[in-house]
Amino acid sequence: MYTIYHNPRCGASREALKILHERGGEVRIVEYLQNCPTKVELRGLIEKLGIKAEDLVRKKEPVFKEKYEGKTLTSAQWITAMVNDPILIERPIIVRDGVAVIGRGEEEMEKILN
Repeated sequence: MYTIYHNPRCGASREALKILHERGGEVRIVEYLQNCPTKVELRGLIEKLGIKAEDLVRKKEPVFKEKYEGKTLTSAQWITAMVNDPILIERPIIVRDGVAVIGRGEEEMEKILN
């Protein structure tokens, strides 16, 4: 089963969901703007992605520019920022069998689809 952290208003997220459906298999959809991951869940996703917390932050979002641009935060502080403002979470995140990818394009998704 795939889990996708999805924003239905995002074209890349909609495309990733379409690819998952085309490939078959069960898909659990988490609309993270309505059902934000907890700090513990975000830490787990970051670990599965193999990135730093800051690398999961969408830096083009207005809320980033208003509140966080130019600041140096710890991983814990970035995670808190994403819980407080979930629009900051990069999307879509796809998880399967303890592995996660940011599914921006089919090439990146291939890492988890096979």
